Amino acid sequence: MLDPSCGDGRFIRGHRNSVGIEQDPQAALQAMTVAPWALIHEGDFFAWASNTEERFDCAAGNPPFIRYQTFKGAVRDRALNLCARLGARFSGLASSWAPFLVATASLLRPGGRMAFVVPAEIGHAPYASPLLEYLIEHFDIVHVVAVRKKLFPDLSEDCWLLYADGFGGSTTELRFTTVERFSASKRPPRTFERIAVAEWRSWKRRLRPFLMPRAARELYRLVADDTTSHRFGDLASIGIGYVSGANDFFHLRPSLAEKLGIPSQLLHPTVRNGRSLPPKLLNASVVNKWVRDDEPIYLLRLPKTPDVPAPVRKYLDTEEGWTAREAYKCRVRTPWYSVPDVQIPDFFLTYMSGRAAGLVRNSAGCTCTNSVHSVRLRDKRILGQLYDLWDTPFVQLSCELEGHPLGGGMLKLEPREATEIVLPSPMLLAELPGIALEDAIGTMQSWRHYGEA
Repeated sequence: MLDPSCGDGRFIRGHRNSVGIEQDPQAALQAMTVAPWALIHEGDFFAWASNTEERFDCAAGNPPFIRYQTFKGAVRDRALNLCARLGARFSGLASSWAPFLVATASLLRPGGRMAFVVPAEIGHAPYASPLLEYLIEHFDIVHVVAVRKKLFPDLSEDCWLLYADGFGGSTTELRFTTVERFSASKRPPRTFERIAVAEWRSWKRRLRPFLMPRAARELYRLVADDTTSHRFGDLASIGIGYVSGANDFFHLRPSLAEKLGIPSQLLHPTVRNGRSLPPKLLNASVVNKWVRDDEPIYLLRLPKTPDVPAPVRKYLDTEEGWTAREAYKCRVRTPWYSVPDVQIPDFFLTYMSGRAAGLVRNSAGCTCTNSVHSVRLRDKRILGQLYDLWDTPFVQLSCELEGHPLGGGMLKLEPREATEIVLPSPMLLAELPGIALEDAIGTMQSWRHYGEA
């Protein structure tokens, strides 16, 4: 048996004929202690995998979950290059565990099998699809077990289980099992849904929709494919707000702006985060309250010109200004004090949400930071219709399916995910069964642990 990242030996100590790879010297030493019969290689797994001639009957473990921001440098280059040679092409946004599993699978003997703990991101992350495609093309059986209760309660990350058997073969289906909590067994669950690979691909290669009952999926696809329905991205441009580079410096409280004598035409009210947004409508009365509360709501919005009023120049030359201009985003733009991409959207869309993604109409002419999404309609005539559609059960279910879970029960919507939200016609919407949709929403919320202590 191979464990490609054996840590302190939790898996290899249960197998009398095992090989472990571990980069951390202390952990490797612990593994040798708990499994003295095992062969432990200390070093980078991808370097070892690229050169070894060893082949294995099986593999198991809990591969390291290192996000792309820190999975970098020579290790990532070796990992992605090795996987590309094997036929699995990952983007630079891939976390470490997915390439680990492709490389591990390539070291199995014909007929070999493997079982791993994997992040629940296997159910929705774009970078997980090259892994699943590779497994589909190289194993007779690919079985994913979704576990709702956390395997590791102290971690924010949900974990599922992956089993693949019959290396050297291929399959036209994915086996998918949902369980409330993990229970140890000697074999994979005998009960599972058979998902045709073509159907999985039709859901943007996501397994999360299969957490819902088939009837709910069929209803959703029926509406999504209806000629009277639209995707949000067909009707609006959705993107992040501006990036100031130094929020504390560029966002002024009304009292400070008055004290400095900053001209009012250079100050623009802004939404700094989704928590400050009212439920449905941002209007002048809300902004006036922010002003009365002396919140830092004014963006210092300066043009790209060297000529600025004396009070502004004085503020730019303060100690805080000299600190701000050294921040990366400020340092790489000219002039450093002119914040780019300041837009006045029609709506604000919450980036991370609790119960539901919020769409707030911008009647106050505010701008926003990249903590919320900026929504600009292609046709202003649909403004009222969109306003009425958003809080309906179908659209909220679409947000759940097109978005993805984040730790702490949050729902996250990236701009590209938001463009895929389905907006049915009012006539079609009136015919939909509300109870079935509410139940499906509850299912999706429970899998992201919304409302759980």
